[in-house]
Amino acid sequence: QVQVAEFGGGAVQAGGSLRLSCTVSGYTWPRFCMAWFRQVPGKEREGVATIDDNGQRTYAKFGKGRFFLSREIAAYNLNLEMNSLQPEDSGMYFCAADPSYFYECTTARKKGEYDYWGQGTHVIVSS
Repeated sequence: QVQVAEFGGGAVQAGGSLRLSCTVSGYTWPRFCMAWFRQVPGKEREGVATIDDNGQRTYAKFGKGRFFLSREIAAYNLNLEMNSLQPEDSGMYFCAADPSYFYECTTARKKGEYDYWGQGTHVIVSS
């Protein structure tokens, strides 16, 4: 049974940093796409960053230069380092994973195109 768990959310002041971690367990996939999404009340869940089994990364425009994705291959752990955080970065952050390459592994990939999700972790950035 595949399980996805997120860690590391919390509260920070504007300009600060947070590191989110995601652990995916219960499978061994030769090919996969892993991603971070975020959602604020009243808005659609949006892609933040993705990484595939080849280590190829993509970032949403709002995160380029501020957010950095890393992955520990053996442990299927995914980390998102977020810097220069602003109040508009506040929301619930979710980790997603999927073994399918039917859809491209970029931030354009929609939430419905991932089979496995974590429960999410809150990020609150105060001004």
